Amino acid sequence: MSARDEILARVKAAVGESTLVDVARSYRRSGWLSDEERTARFCERVGEYRAEVRRVNGSVAAAVDAVCAGRGVASLVIPAGLPNAWRPREIELVEDEQLAPRELDRIGGALTGCTAAVAETGTIVLTAGPHEGRRAITLVPDLHVCVVREAQIHELVPEALDELRRIGAERRPITFVSGPSATSDIELSRVEGVHGPRRLVVLVAA
Repeated sequence: MSARDEILARVKAAVGESTLVDVARSYRRSGWLSDEERTARFCERVGEYRAEVRRVNGSVAAAVDAVCAGRGVASLVIPAGLPNAWRPREIELVEDEQLAPRELDRIGGALTGCTAAVAETGTIVLTAGPHEGRRAITLVPDLHVCVVREAQIHELVPEALDELRRIGAERRPITFVSGPSATSDIELSRVEGVHGPRRLVVLVAA
């Protein structure tokens, strides 16, 4: 008898005979919140991850200017497909043309959109679309300003996944972002900015 067989035999003797039990897995696949309730829950959950959330009813560009002014950020890297209406007037904008990590590191932050968002988990979904760009531009700079349109917010994860399949985004790289980058691997001390941006600002646009 091998050591493996001996260990498994001892485990079986200690546990005894067991029978498999069917576990009911009835997942809720559709939400019931109103549009306003869904948006409010998304803002609440995103805030719980220590991200800053601002609801924007007017100019997105002006809101981005205000965010950068409040943080002393003078430049933003943007994807080529970012809508003109989102581009701030007071900040230097650097269009990403396969910028190297060192070049990205010298830029104050990144401004992108998203493909979808999930209210229940406070999650933003990025799929490298035209208004999102490469994942690198939201990983290297210290600040990520992400514009989320209210119409993009789904109540539950299954609803967001259904939308990704509907638009064919499941064939692209998908990243789920819940708050700024953070880890507690070392002595359970929270450290932010290790694997991505240390600061996340979400602008929820009507």
